[in-house]
Amino acid sequence: MTSARPTLVALGRGAALAGLALLGQVAGLAVLTAMLLTFLVGLVIVFPPAVRLARAVTRTQRGLAARWSGISIDEPYLPAPPPPVPQADGWYRDGRTLYKKPTIPAFNLRWNWMTKDPATWRDFAFLMGDLWMGGLLVAAPLLATAYGAVRLATGDPLGAAWILLAVSTAYWYAPWAVRAHGRIAAALLGPTEKARLAQQVSRLDAARTEVVDSQAAELRRIERDLHDGAQARLVAIGMTIGAAEQLLDSDPQAARALLGKASEASATALQELRRLVRGIHPPVLAERGLGDAVRALALDSPLRVHVTVDLPERASAPLESAAYFAVSELLANAARHGDASEVWVDVSAQGPALRVTVTDDGHGGADPERGTGLHGIERRLGAFDGVLAVNSPVGGPTTAVIELPRAFRVRSAPVSPWRYFGRICWALWPIALFPQGLVAMVFKLVGSPVKSWFLGLYVPEPFQWPVIVGMIALGGGLLAVALTTTMRGRETEAGGCG
Repeated sequence: MTSARPTLVALGRGAALAGLALLGQVAGLAVLTAMLLTFLVGLVIVFPPAVRLARAVTRTQRGLAARWSGISIDEPYLPAPPPPVPQADGWYRDGRTLYKKPTIPAFNLRWNWMTKDPATWRDFAFLMGDLWMGGLLVAAPLLATAYGAVRLATGDPLGAAWILLAVSTAYWYAPWAVRAHGRIAAALLGPTEKARLAQQVSRLDAARTEVVDSQAAELRRIERDLHDGAQARLVAIGMTIGAAEQLLDSDPQAARALLGKASEASATALQELRRLVRGIHPPVLAERGLGDAVRALALDSPLRVHVTVDLPERASAPLESAAYFAVSELLANAARHGDASEVWVDVSAQGPALRVTVTDDGHGGADPERGTGLHGIERRLGAFDGVLAVNSPVGGPTTAVIELPRAFRVRSAPVSPWRYFGRICWALWPIALFPQGLVAMVFKLVGSPVKSWFLGLYVPEPFQWPVIVGMIALGGGLLAVALTTTMRGRETEAGGCG
């Protein structure tokens, strides 16, 4: 029973995916109807609800692909347009037309956003084709069993062979079909390069605004530190030296004492300037790189800090600076707020990405939403499309992971033989799915005497439907293999380009 459980789970998931594909077919027909009403009749108000319905179904497909196939599919849609902004006179402009209320300009913005987004039409294509590609692929064992049961009910003993074939192959076929369906969904419902770039530009634009604000605040802090610290001390030194000059003839001993105080004040001012410079960009970071700079932080920390560094090369100076100050802030948080006594810092390369993991033995409870320091780290990393992940349960320990993509160069992998096999599958799947499968099925259903070159219509009568269904399943399988090899190749190339 235990060994059969994965197969039964995969069969249940396949049935659910097939049902969702059928629902997607209905949603696709609704989108098609809305398109006809919109572009032929001019009833534009029906198009946005239909698109939202399609996106709801495809969003469910992405979620199921992530949970059941282990394939994460990002949202492919272009960033939503911001709400219309009124002019100085309170009116809203849309092209050459002015509106008193933002309703129509907002509708036009969202209309253009939906119609000009390639993901809208790719969602529609997936909904119309998923039933005939992924749906038949995952439901093949159940369909074969049902077909065999029907043949047995009509007195044909060949139906038992179909049931036996479905049962004997379901152990490996059902889990594979669910994974293959996830690959198909990832290839058709994932973001295009244009959408990825648009989303990245949107994120970077928001990060740039935050970084500009942060830099302005940093400049104000530096100005304040200079004004209240080094500048005040330098002014005091000048006044002390001036007083010593006046006492030089009348009281040399007092003048010598004042000069000694001025010398001590100048040394203190120099130390403050050095601390200020280290806060802007530490010399050890510029001269020796991120690894030695983090080790220097560990030596200055009041905690016991263990540092592990495994980097193939130095990253760019801005990336190293962002990682350095993030580690500095995390060590300070562990000492001030976490009551930690020991910290482990691991600096390594994960492909083209720079990853820094900081773990402390404090009492935990850290939350980026409540901590301004952690939010500052996120803001600093966001300028480089980096991320901060914090796991800090109450009672500890606290683990913070920093990842900065595209920090190192990675050589592209050689072309795999599977890529060539995938190209063969790309060439063959339309032949099996459409002419030999779907078109032959239509000819069979209408009872056409024309057999043309359809293989399923030339075999003996008991085997015609099995051959037609087999061709449809073969076409779907070849398409799944083609999409799988293509996606793996793109992931390899993306890693190499990083």
